[in-house]
This record gives sequence, structure tokens and C-alpha cells, in this order.
Amino acid sequence: MVALLAAAGASAYRWWPSEGDPAALTVRYRTEGPAVTDVATPWLEVINTSGKAVDLADVTVRYHYRADDGARFAANCVQTSVGCSKVTLLTSAAKEAGAEADRYLEIGFTGDAPTLEPGGTTQAIGLQLYRVDHRQLDQSDDYSFDAAKTSYQESERVTAYLDGTQVWGEGPDGETAGSGRRADAGAPGEAARPSAGLLFDDFAYTGPADPSLAANGWEVRSGAGGPGVEDSWSAKGVTFPAGEHGGGGQALRLEARTDGTEKGTVQSEVNTARPVFREGTLVARVHFSDEPVNGRDGDHVSQSLFAISPDHASRKYSELDFEYMANGGWGRYGPILDTTSWRSSDLGDRVTRPHQVKLGGWHTLAMTAADGEVTYSVDGDVLFTSGKAYLPREAMSINFSNWFIDLPFKGERSWAMQVDWMYFQAGQAVSPDDAAKAAAGFAAAGTRYVNTLGE
Repeated sequence: MVALLAAAGASAYRWWPSEGDPAALTVRYRTEGPAVTDVATPWLEVINTSGKAVDLADVTVRYHYRADDGARFAANCVQTSVGCSKVTLLTSAAKEAGAEADRYLEIGFTGDAPTLEPGGTTQAIGLQLYRVDHRQLDQSDDYSFDAAKTSYQESERVTAYLDGTQVWGEGPDGETAGSGRRADAGAPGEAARPSAGLLFDDFAYTGPADPSLAANGWEVRSGAGGPGVEDSWSAKGVTFPAGEHGGGGQALRLEARTDGTEKGTVQSEVNTARPVFREGTLVARVHFSDEPVNGRDGDHVSQSLFAISPDHASRKYSELDFEYMANGGWGRYGPILDTTSWRSSDLGDRVTRPHQVKLGGWHTLAMTAADGEVTYSVDGDVLFTSGKAYLPREAMSINFSNWFIDLPFKGERSWAMQVDWMYFQAGQAVSPDDAAKAAAGFAAAGTRYVNTLGE
């Protein structure tokens, strides 16, 4: 058995420290920015200081802080050579609240994260820690924060665990390195290995300018073009509030607002920067609005989830649409949901089915292109199926959009659409229930983003 492991060249041994052993792991830390800030930016590095290889899936690290005013906090990975989709992040209440810490951010790794050989390092792991209400936070009384560490230095106020046993640092409740006792919660166990060809996002971002949003392959549309009110696309309508179930989860919120003039109109759209969807299953948990957030009702607003070719003039043009219009549009009364498969936008070559259904609230939308057909469903109920002629012929981007079909009257008003999570599995059919279970599993494990699509 030992010979087989050695031959594999990537074996990882579980580490149980004993009295007198050196620390199995060492954590280095640095920070940037002031103590009072919109976003805390701890950067961490984990070094294997044992004499054995360490599987990162067995490693957890805790950054201890105080939640100002009892606010909910969220976290996100910005940059790491390990790969942000292999980093898990959970914010949790401490077992015992103290003057310098009542919560901690726990950093873990998925089952496909690499192995650290003796002396090996994760290199820099750049993190964001922020209030879900996006108010400023004060780090000055946070246990793990150290304003003097603007370059990497060892920090014993950041604790590390191997198989749930503390092997580095001293926590705010008196935990000591090598104590041998289990972590209070969140011991690593077996970390999930995401399947190949998967794109998942829980939309944990600080805002439309968050660098990790672009790093994770998303674009926020701005400026020119249609549909709707020309040249009114803007990042001003894109935010990331608390998600469907509150807690530390977040959602993508797309606002369309207007004063009834073209100049006073903002429309919102977020899409994948590259085409990723040709065959497979796209599922999203979406909140549609049946009435405006504020102002007079009556607008013809399109709240949409769609996949579309990057070039409208492409000979292989493809597009698949969910389009919800609470008040109707294009001469039709609402509420109405259109499900449409396109073969040519220029020629108007499409097959579509409208559904007179009121959908205000949270729903699970799914579109599957597989086995010679495209199927559209809402909350597991199949609404429309288009045949082989309207299967996607090339890869498409994934898009979420909220826009005005027209401006029928003057006056301030706004409409909001939200997306709690998105799941795309390339190349195969996945049931909406299975996608929702997978999304819940990722959220519970602290996995905010997964991308195993490859290039």
C-alpha cells in the first residue's frame, strides 16, 4: 500500500500532532486599507511546515472578528493561485462571544484543491469580508486584524486546523496551537468534488465594480444598444443584497428605473463574458416582480433570463428565452411569460409559447438543450418544448436582464428582479430539483462559485 501511494506521487497523509511536534501549518497574513472601510481585505498564506504532504481539503483557517451592530457578514475570494472556485468561505458565530471577536470567517478547500508538499505554500489567498447591508465596518477591535501587517508576516491570531484539530495560532477563546482538540464547528471531513462542465454562482459580491465579479467571468452591461430604451444600460441598477433566505447569502438584484424619459432611464443586465452554453441545463432561482418597487404601476417591463449568440448576424444564431412581463407588452395584456427558441433574429425565425400566469415571487427556472429538444420549466413543471430545428447551433452567453419595452407615461418609478443563484451543467440534462439540491449543498459548504467548464 505504501509503495502504491509513493508511486502515485501526490499522496497526502493526515496529520495528528503530538506533544513537542512543530506546527503542522503556519499562517501568514497581511491587510490593506484603513481600519474603517467598506470591505475588509485579509490576505492569507498557508504553509505546510510539517514533514508530510497535506491535502488542502483537510485544512481550515479561521479569521476572527466582531460583527458591528450585529450585522450579517459575507465573504468572497478575490484572487488565489489555488483557484477561487476551490476555496470555501463560511461566516459563523463564535461559541463564546468576546470583546474582540463574536464571529469568524472559516476558509476551507474543496476536494479537488491541490496537495501541499512539505514546505509548500498556497501562496496568496485574497479575501473580502463585508457587511451584507454594504455599510462601512470598523476592524479596529477585530481579533485577527492587525493594521501594522501590510506585508506578509506570521499571525498567531489567525487559527488553522488539520482534520479539525487546531495546529496553528491562538484563538480569542484561548485555543492554542497543537492543543489537539477539535474545532468548535465546521471540521473539514470529506469536501465535495464538483463535476466537470459545471458553472455555479451564488452571487456573493460587494457590487458591480467588485474585481472578483469580472474574474469569475461576468460582465455588467453599460451604454449602448437595445432592446428597450436605447443606450440606457448601466451598472447603477446592479446590487447584491441579502438573498432569498437571508443569513449570509446574497442575490443579484437588477433594477430598471425611469422618470418616463429616455435620458432618465436605467436598465440592468449581467451576462457571462464568453459563450458557455450550447448543450446542457441552465437553472436559476429568480424573483420576478408583479408591481413596481416604487412609483406608479403600468409599465411594460421585461424581466428576463436568456442565452444568446454573441453575434446577432451569426449564420448559426441561437437564442433561448424566458421573458416575464407583469403588465404585458407589444400589444398584449399581462401577466405573461414567453418561452422562446430562436434560429434567426434578423428573419424572426423562432418558435414561442406565451403563458398567461402570474409569477411574482421566487421561482426556479430551467432550460435544457439535450436529446434533440429544448425544454423550458418553472418550478419543475414543463411549460414548452421546442424541437431539433431550434436546438442551439453554437455556444451562447448566459444573461439576466431587466428593461423597459416602452415608456408609456412620465413620473419616477422602478422595478426589481433578483437572482439568488445560477447553475449550469454543460452537456447533459439535470432535473431542476437536482440542481436546487446541488446549489443548497454548495451554499451549506460555503462554496460561492464553481467553474469546471475549462477553456
